Amino acid sequence: MARTRDEAHLYLELHPCPDCGSVDASWEHGLAEEAGELVISYAAICPGCGAEREYLFGLPVRETAAVGWPTFGGPEPSELLDPGQWMDIADQAAAVVPIDPVEAARVLAVARAAVDEVIKFVPGGQDAVPDEEFWTPEGQAIRDAEPGRFRLERLMVVRDAYHDLVRDTGAK
Repeated sequence: MARTRDEAHLYLELHPCPDCGSVDASWEHGLAEEAGELVISYAAICPGCGAEREYLFGLPVRETAAVGWPTFGGPEPSELLDPGQWMDIADQAAAVVPIDPVEAARVLAVARAAVDEVIKFVPGGQDAVPDEEFWTPEGQAIRDAEPGRFRLERLMVVRDAYHDLVRDTGAK
């Protein structure tokens, strides 16, 4: 299930063409029916090799209102990406912050929103993301490399630091 358009687009960016590795695609999307259920279909022809690509995403139970950019999801954790993958997205974004204040604010907003997504995996009353929430080999490797990064207190400090950096860019 893709909770929002931003989450679906991010997922597509993270999954290059299996035939040639290209990440470039002009995705067309629309409602479709799969096994009697409504889904959102994203389809494209790979410009690198001509392969037809399609991803089907389930619809969320309730619509998530976009609150700024990016809006990856509502209060529930992602079903597409695990917390380690979200942390990797935050790390990648924070590693390439451009000098231009407007672009810097956009990149840091992605990093902040990705850390927010990790926080959603921490159950109420607990102080860290449980190990069972890491379901991909990539996410597990990131957790195993530094498990302390998934403690709630540390996540909140990192998220707030990204928020402050976005504000400090002065970009509107």
